[in-house]
Amino acid sequence: MLLLASASPARRRLLEQAAIPHRVQVSGVDEDAIHHADPAQLVQLLAKAKAEAVHSQLEASGDAGDPISAVLGCDSVLSVDGEVFGKPADADEAMARWQRMRGHWGELHTGHCLLPGPAAAAGSQQRCVCVTTRVLFSPLTDAEIAAYVDTGEPLQCAGGFALEGRGGSCVERLDGCYSNVIGLSLPLLRRWLAPLPFFFGRS
Repeated sequence: MLLLASASPARRRLLEQAAIPHRVQVSGVDEDAIHHADPAQLVQLLAKAKAEAVHSQLEASGDAGDPISAVLGCDSVLSVDGEVFGKPADADEAMARWQRMRGHWGELHTGHCLLPGPAAAAGSQQRCVCVTTRVLFSPLTDAEIAAYVDTGEPLQCAGGFALEGRGGSCVERLDGCYSNVIGLSLPLLRRWLAPLPFFFGRS
């Protein structure tokens, strides 16, 4: 079983849709305390910090539930013209960001860190990588941006949009992994977890 070190409902849904058995344990990591000028490096540091925190909690608790084969930490940010966007702090910030983003390409970076769990196969190693997907945003009017922000959806998401929600209509094109924009790269996870018996429902 996979232990997801993230509170993100979108990441949980991706794992559920892929039929990957998992549990969720929130890391409690202070994300504001971790900094790096390079967004690709930043998300890897955040993902690693989350995975390591939950891995330590697992070791300390001596968890007696389903055997954990791996712990997965993830984090995402959007960069547009060199500026990094996480979750907007409020509606005003979401509005200002969309005014910057509209009609432009951005890069959605998701850091993935996989640590071997107590039930990992012998020789399993830590893996940490960033997957980047380019996103072309629609040239929305101020009225369209305000209407989208009023839904509240942008306040819940890195970059201020949810591709799988209302925000999907505000994206013109993607270059790269679709699920990566939602929260984690399923193709990457398939490559990492393929040796494990639960992938693709194998028994």
